[in-house]
Amino acid sequence: MAGFLGRLRPVVTARPLAHQVFALQVVIVLFLALAAATALVLQARADTEREARNRALAVARTFAQAPGMRAALASDDPSAVLQPRAQAARKASDVDFIVVMTTDGIRYTHPNPAEIGRHYIGAIEPAAQGGIVRETVTGTLGPSTRAVVPVTDPDGTVAGLVAAGITLERVSETANHQVPLLLGATAAALGLSVLGTALVSRRLRQQTHGLEPAEMTRMYEHHDAVLHAVREGVIIVDGEARLALANDEARRLLDLPADAEGRTAAGAGIDAALAGLLAEGRPATDEVYIARGRLLAVSQRPTDRDGGPSGAVATLRDTTELQALEGRADVARQRLRLLYDAGLRIGSRLDVVHTSQELADFAVPRFADFVAVELAEAVLRGEEPSQRDAALCRVAFRGVRDDVPFLPVGELIPYGPATPQGAGFRSGRPVLEADMTSFSGWQEPAPERARKVVEAGIHSMVAVPLRARGVVLGVVTFWRSRKPGPFEEDDVALGEELAARAAVSLDNARRYTREHAMAGTLQRSLLPRALQEQNALDVAHRYLPAQAGRGGVGGDWFDVIPLPGARVALVVGDVVGHGLHAAATMGRLRTAVHNFSTLDLPPDELLWHMDELVTRIDQDEGGDGEAAQVTGATCLYVIYDPSTRRCTLARAGHLQPAVVGPDGRAGFVDVPAGPPLGLGGLPFETAELLLAPGSSLALYTDGLVEDRHRDIDEGLELLRLALEGAGDPDEACDTVLRRLLPERPRDDVALLIARTRALDEDHTAVWDVPSDPSAVASVRSAVTRTMAGWGLEEEAFVTELIISELVTNAVRHASPPIRVRLIRDRALICEVSDGSSTSPHLRRAAITDEGGRGLFLVAQFAERWGTRYTANGKVIWTEQPLPAGADE
Repeated sequence: MAGFLGRLRPVVTARPLAHQVFALQVVIVLFLALAAATALVLQARADTEREARNRALAVARTFAQAPGMRAALASDDPSAVLQPRAQAARKASDVDFIVVMTTDGIRYTHPNPAEIGRHYIGAIEPAAQGGIVRETVTGTLGPSTRAVVPVTDPDGTVAGLVAAGITLERVSETANHQVPLLLGATAAALGLSVLGTALVSRRLRQQTHGLEPAEMTRMYEHHDAVLHAVREGVIIVDGEARLALANDEARRLLDLPADAEGRTAAGAGIDAALAGLLAEGRPATDEVYIARGRLLAVSQRPTDRDGGPSGAVATLRDTTELQALEGRADVARQRLRLLYDAGLRIGSRLDVVHTSQELADFAVPRFADFVAVELAEAVLRGEEPSQRDAALCRVAFRGVRDDVPFLPVGELIPYGPATPQGAGFRSGRPVLEADMTSFSGWQEPAPERARKVVEAGIHSMVAVPLRARGVVLGVVTFWRSRKPGPFEEDDVALGEELAARAAVSLDNARRYTREHAMAGTLQRSLLPRALQEQNALDVAHRYLPAQAGRGGVGGDWFDVIPLPGARVALVVGDVVGHGLHAAATMGRLRTAVHNFSTLDLPPDELLWHMDELVTRIDQDEGGDGEAAQVTGATCLYVIYDPSTRRCTLARAGHLQPAVVGPDGRAGFVDVPAGPPLGLGGLPFETAELLLAPGSSLALYTDGLVEDRHRDIDEGLELLRLALEGAGDPDEACDTVLRRLLPERPRDDVALLIARTRALDEDHTAVWDVPSDPSAVASVRSAVTRTMAGWGLEEEAFVTELIISELVTNAVRHASPPIRVRLIRDRALICEVSDGSSTSPHLRRAAITDEGGRGLFLVAQFAERWGTRYTANGKVIWTEQPLPAGADE
């Protein structure tokens, strides 16, 4: 109670005296009413519980002494007899349960039949001995008050027990029915008491005017704080427009005299505009007035609202410093926005010149009126510049007008150490030339042009080095003409930030230029500089690397490889990715194709070997996490034989080639698709077709037909249309590139177009040789006659010797059929084929050996020789050089 009153005391004392008395009387009456109501409720509950216990005992005794009870207990099924009687008696006597049980507590009856046969919950020992049990216990129906009495035989023996009870929930309901009446009576008494108290309090309030000494003290403290502590001016004007009150801050802001109270605003020396507002007394919110050189935000409200005295109260806030801070904050926001926009607009391409022009375009006119960007020549090549040489090349310029005689773009300017650009480039720090009219050295190296620049109105400049990752790449110069004031230190700092952001983009572009140049150089060194001479095909080719910033140099490649027997291999491939790794990988794959082609393998076998090679390369380099995989490279390998006009093709993940017939109609060859190199698991298959003389083969990479703006099928159709009737291979290449490629291709493009030729009968001779040593002589004679017919009498002896040795070896060591073929092409080609797959080996015969010298002689007299395996055996071939003009 003491704690509650302690918490109540501040509430009571914070009100007027009349309110305090009223509150105390109400609290006392409330306490008395609550105490009385509580006592009545408790008494009613106690009476209800006592009446319930008595009723339970009476019901239990009555049921225990009911006629037929002892007979029912002695029957075979007591529950069948007693359960209906117990339920009827329970409902009639308004109790919650009547339970008949054995002296051991086994129930015969229960309101819930499921409980029959179970043990009774509660004390039964006194009743089993002839006594009575009265208790409150929690049973199957919940907490209840109950009574247990015995059922006795005439001889006094206890034959059974009867329990009756009422749940506490029923008791509570009975007691609760009395609560509304008690509360109603209490509320009526409380209302009469409050009414009397209110009448007393009203009279008291009229006598004291609602004031309290503590409240008066508090009002004085607030008044003192408003006058002396608040950092906001407060002026109260009465109904006659005279100053009733002015706190210390208002006196300071308005420089009021000591006797200002009682005067009008104008009479107190307040500025006319503000004095007019105070005299009018109209509402105002944050209106700005100038008073005593200060910017004051004035708010005013009338005081006669809600029956108050006439007049107005005005508050004054000094916003002079805030205005200056807002101006500086606005400038800072503009500069941050400038730098943010610079990050978005500068560096959109990995191109040094384009990025420099973006810097100039962005800075004019938002930061300067004229901007020039000059870079070291080494930067344009992708190299790191040397700060010893300050000769800079002007690569970008932008101005608000064109009549100022600045040096043109492309000019190499040798800045001296006295110039802001030279000093900034050498030191890496910005240089401010606030007054250009003083000509303090900035005019070098063109003084006459500098005077014309000043005459055009240029009066201030800042030279800021373009520094990124510790390297100065060049200088950006900002000039000002339209603003009369020169550049300041804040402008220099902003120029540094702007140049720093641009320098990072410039350095990225420089590094990319260097890598692109290195990759391009590497790729050009790895691609064929000139195609090897051969007579089977008329070949034209084009290779276009991707532009810088569009992916860079890639791994597209092509090759034309002469093969034995006047045949020619055409190869086109594509390596995944761009850059140095792609170019180097392309060189490795091209070298591998050359090496495998010397084995004279069919296209499908060659691609199988390439697939194995790529798999091994990736496995060997798999431990290096930074190494890009080679898997995924594509390749198309074609072999054309001019003697049979047969073309054999196989591809590994590459696009199918196109064929243009002699009539100009174009189509695509249906070559079985194999997986890209390195994937493995699937075989490569070949396709063969017979080409008429004058047909053209077109091999290309995906960069020619793929574009993000069209489907690849559309690109293939455009290629087919471009090839139809395009003319010779050179014209066809130009036509295809012109029709299919955009101005700046995003991927490498390799295109190889070859027009076929055929070897006529005048350039070949074929003989079938029986497997008989005596047939060698007839073959020699036929070869001699053929050589004479070709005008090659001088080469006849060597050719006869070679043919003789090869045919003899075939007759002795191989199996039929044996065939000899001579081909007069750029070289004289001798071929001896047989049905054996055993290859002869060159060896040096000992002095005592009778044989083993034939193949050695062939190797000595022939320029090249080798073995080519076919489906039916092998072919041993040799090549001999021909005199000039002999292949015509």
